This record gives sequence, C-alpha cells and structure tokens, in this order.
Amino acid sequence: MNGARIAISAIVVSALIAGIALYYLQVYAFYDEVTDGGVELTPVTSDLAEPILFADFQAIDADSSPLRYRACFTTQMSEAMLTETYKIYDAAEPRVAPDWFECFDADAIGAALEDGTATAYLGEENVQYGIDRVVGIMSDGRGFVWHQINGCGEVVFDGRRAPEGCPTPPETLQ
Repeated sequence: MNGARIAISAIVVSALIAGIALYYLQVYAFYDEVTDGGVELTPVTSDLAEPILFADFQAIDADSSPLRYRACFTTQMSEAMLTETYKIYDAAEPRVAPDWFECFDADAIGAALEDGTATAYLGEENVQYGIDRVVGIMSDGRGFVWHQINGCGEVVFDGRRAPEGCPTPPETLQ
C-alpha cells in the first residue's frame, strides 16, 4: 500500500512539474522584446509597405511561430488620412497575446473593429509566405499590430496547391 502511495505521489508531482514547465514555455520562454521595430502600412497606390508616424512602440516576437508577433503604438495620423491613403484589411482577426503583454487586448481590438471604432490596414502582405502583417488603429490613435494567415497560406499550409493569384510557395512548403 505504501509503494502505491509513493508511485501515485511521484506521478502527481511529475505531472504538476510538467504542467508548470509547459505553461512557462508557452507563455513566457519563447518571446523576445522587439526593440528595433516600426510600423508600416501598404498604400492603395503600391504593394510596398511604407513607414507611418508612430510613438510609444512596444513589441514582442518569437522564432517558434510567425504568428506570435504583437505590437502596440500610438499615432497622430487622422483616421480620414489613413483610410484614404492605405489599404484596408477586411478579414482582420486579432490574435490573443500573452497576459503579461498588457497593451494588447485582442478581444477589445476585435470588438473595436466590429463596431467601427477601429480600422484594420494591410501592414505588409506575405511578411513571411502565407502570413500578413495586420495593423489595427483605433479612432483615438492607439494602434496594434499582429500577424495573420492569409488566403494563400490557409490553402498551402493544409498541403494543397497554391491557388491562382498566389505567389509560388517556398520549396519547404511544396
């Protein structure tokens, strides 16, 4: 009976340690602060992203996934000027950030996009194959950046051939 208790205790302690380690690795370990970042939007007249005016930039990223990039900033640029100058991103879906990156609240950003108090713009198409950089800017000048899988990426990442109009995927994805 004592041997069974020891075995059960060892299993529970091991599971607890593994759970804590897994949580730490998912939420903290792989993220790095981005110190040399900027904010770019793609103009309606071009396919090349260009820098915009910004301040208070904070960003995190991880090598473990192209989708882990998140950034927050402020801008003095007017909503009217932004919407006339830069490409709107219709299918924007903010990705959840770790709780400790407090400036980025995906639920609040998503709600603002839905109710029209924020607009999403194309930051850079195919920042990495199949991944777009999306920039959401609130009417009060707060801005947020995240990476999102685009239509080409959805198809190719599922193992299917790239649809017409998509760039040729890199050899590693074919």
